[in-house]
Amino acid sequence: MSINAWVKRKLAGLRPAFGGGARLLVCGVVLASPVSAAPGDKAAVVRTLATRVGSIVGAVSNCRGIARPRVQAMIDKFSAVIAEASANDSERVELRQQLDRSLADGRRALGNADTECAAAERQFADLERSIGASSLANTPAPALAAPVAAAAPAAAAPAAAGGVAVRGITDREIRHGIAAPFSGSSKELGRQMKLGLDTAFNRVNDAGGIDGRMLRLIAADDGYEPTRTPEAMAQLYDKEQVFCIIGNVGTPTAAVALPYALDRQMLFFGAFTGAPVLRRDPPDRYVFNYRASYVEETDAVVRYLVKVRRVPARQIAVMAQQDGYGDAGYAGVVKAMRALGAADQVPLRLNYKRNTVDVTDAITQLTSHKGTIKAVVMVASYRAAAKFIEKTRDLYPAMIYTNVSFVGSTALAEELKLLGPRFASGVIVTQVVPAVDGYSSAILEYKKALAKYFPGEAADYVSLEGYVTGNVLVQALRQASPQLDTERLVDSLESLRQLDMGLGTVLSFGRTEHQASHKVWGTALDENGRYQAIDLE
Repeated sequence: MSINAWVKRKLAGLRPAFGGGARLLVCGVVLASPVSAAPGDKAAVVRTLATRVGSIVGAVSNCRGIARPRVQAMIDKFSAVIAEASANDSERVELRQQLDRSLADGRRALGNADTECAAAERQFADLERSIGASSLANTPAPALAAPVAAAAPAAAAPAAAGGVAVRGITDREIRHGIAAPFSGSSKELGRQMKLGLDTAFNRVNDAGGIDGRMLRLIAADDGYEPTRTPEAMAQLYDKEQVFCIIGNVGTPTAAVALPYALDRQMLFFGAFTGAPVLRRDPPDRYVFNYRASYVEETDAVVRYLVKVRRVPARQIAVMAQQDGYGDAGYAGVVKAMRALGAADQVPLRLNYKRNTVDVTDAITQLTSHKGTIKAVVMVASYRAAAKFIEKTRDLYPAMIYTNVSFVGSTALAEELKLLGPRFASGVIVTQVVPAVDGYSSAILEYKKALAKYFPGEAADYVSLEGYVTGNVLVQALRQASPQLDTERLVDSLESLRQLDMGLGTVLSFGRTEHQASHKVWGTALDENGRYQAIDLE
């Protein structure tokens, strides 16, 4: 069978999943130019087609004369072809990235919309005719919801403004999803992140929502275990039909959730992690972060230890979780040491396993180390961090303990207070939000809203981050509404500049900048287990 015949056959075989009698991909405008590929090299053919299809579809996505379902149908169908043509996950990701790059290039290439959209629309119509897809304008949107998985029932996809069906949006609500630990040893992180997001959304809903649509947050528990993340994401996408993902918790889980979201071109916003997997250069179109990265947090604390506390770089160790989270933090420390001229120093790494408080191996590594260790940068969750401090405080009374923000500041403080003042006093946590006991307008607004909607809940650094994250997204939703869909929301986010929320730093996004804040704050526990602001410089 020829390559072209294979493409025709595979696309035609997708007919049940996409509804109608749509015949799929073949020649015309797509295959008019010769495709250079060895016989049987399906991936090479699809790679070339991805460039051509992507540039056409990307350009026309900026034109209002083409209904969104027609554009999405083309993207969904070609995504399915990519999945079928790929020999492995790596090849699938590479092909999908090629399509995404071509889509982005096509969007950027469209200059004057008034003069160029007519030509772009003609090309797109030619493309539809060449694959027998001219009827897509009338294809039911529910059949277009899942490019790889089976289509959702027709009733599951609501109608958005203007009569165009958009997953997770009705005339009454916008559904968001969060996959996070709501069970297990890190469950407080998931609970607090959701609490902050719910507080932000409730405040908006009380004021009438987004053009009358209420914001709804639906949670799925992955227990902070990557093996459970696909099920949690599928629950949110297939069953709950959410519009976007917001506030997912964790690095190892993000490494699984992110490809899932990108494959479906679903917004992945404000995850509770500073890992580089969410901070590619150039950034993934559908991935946006509020917070500073782990590289920035560890850089700030290493500089503080060396410059302010006068700890030699060789006397700094890293206590790290054995996964992507720990790897990201450790790499950040190494990079910070190189920047300080200590490239020859390889910091001691003390390991422990995720979702456990078994720090025995880490302590053994520390006590058997022949050199002097005066400070430990901990890239851990709150219970493991507290256990490590408990077991080493008497062995190293002068040890300086620091933590990155993911530790869960309030939960860590509560664990240490139970042990006694000497365990809490002096423990440092870098933060990506201002001190919760401050009196800035942002903090006062957050506390007032938290007390109104969740009376009895104490202010918390994680819930504050969730609150800020939710409000940043709200700004973009308002700007993109009422004709709201993922592409418009992404464009709206990329246009946010110099957003002043009273945090002490302005927030900005752009086409090449998908991280709003680069600010790192310093805090340290006093003997009463309360965080006090410290100057990191």
